[in-house]
Amino acid sequence: MSTEIDFSGKVAVISGAARGIGAAAARALADAGATVVLTDILEEVKDLAGNIEAAGGTAKARITDVSRPEECEAMVKLAVSEYGRLDFAFNNAGIGGDPVSLHEITRDNWDRMIAVNLSSVFHCIKYEVIAMLETGRGVIINTSSICGMRPVAGFSHYVAAKHGIVGLTRSTALEYAGKGIRCVAIGPGFIETAMTQASLQGEAREGLIARIPQGRLGQPEDIGNVVRMLCSEDAAYVNGAYLQVDGGMLAS
Repeated sequence: MSTEIDFSGKVAVISGAARGIGAAAARALADAGATVVLTDILEEVKDLAGNIEAAGGTAKARITDVSRPEECEAMVKLAVSEYGRLDFAFNNAGIGGDPVSLHEITRDNWDRMIAVNLSSVFHCIKYEVIAMLETGRGVIINTSSICGMRPVAGFSHYVAAKHGIVGLTRSTALEYAGKGIRCVAIGPGFIETAMTQASLQGEAREGLIARIPQGRLGQPEDIGNVVRMLCSEDAAYVNGAYLQVDGGMLAS
C-alpha cells in the first residue's frame, strides 16, 4: 500500500532552486502541499516561484549568494518571518568546474569551490538548526555527489567539498538526532541539468551511459522525488545517511 505524502502546513527552504535538481525538488515539495522558500543567485528563481503560485502552491523567491554567511541566515529568517516555522531544508546550491590537476588549482579557485560547495552548507545548516530547534523537529538534506564517495581525477577541490558535505551531514545527524532533527546527504550521479550539459554530449555521453547499469542518465525529477520522500515520515528512521541516486553507477 502506498502512502500519500501530505506536507500541508510545512515550510521548506531550497537553495540552488532556479534550475535542475533544486527546481525539481521545489516542485515536488510544493506538489505535496509544502510552502517553499526558493533561493538562488539567478533571477529565474522568481519565475519558478511564480509558476508554483500559478499552479495553486505557495512560494516565495529570494536572490541569495550562499557563499556569504549572512545571506544563508537571511534565507532562513525569511522563511520563519513569513511563515512562522521551518520544517525542511534542501541545501542544494553548488558549482562545478573544469578539470584541472591538483597542483594547478589556484588559491582563488580552491577558495571559491569550498565557499560555495561546502562552507555554504555549514552556514545554512547552522541557521536551519536554530530555527528547527524552536519546533523540536525538522529535516535537512544536503546535496553531495557520487564524488562524495569516489574521487575523480582532475576535480580534487570539488571532490574535497563533496566529501566534506558527507562528514558534515553525519556530524549534524549525530548531534541533533535527539532533538528531533534528521540530516541526510544525497549523492546524485550524472543528472541532465544546465550545469552538466556541456560534458554530456556525443561520444562522452554514450560512454557514460554505458557505465550506468540502468542504462540512462538521471533526470532532475529523480532527485526531487527522493528529496520529497526523505522529508516524509516514510523516511523517519533515515538519519546521518549518504544515499546515492546514480542508477547503480557506484555499485558497478
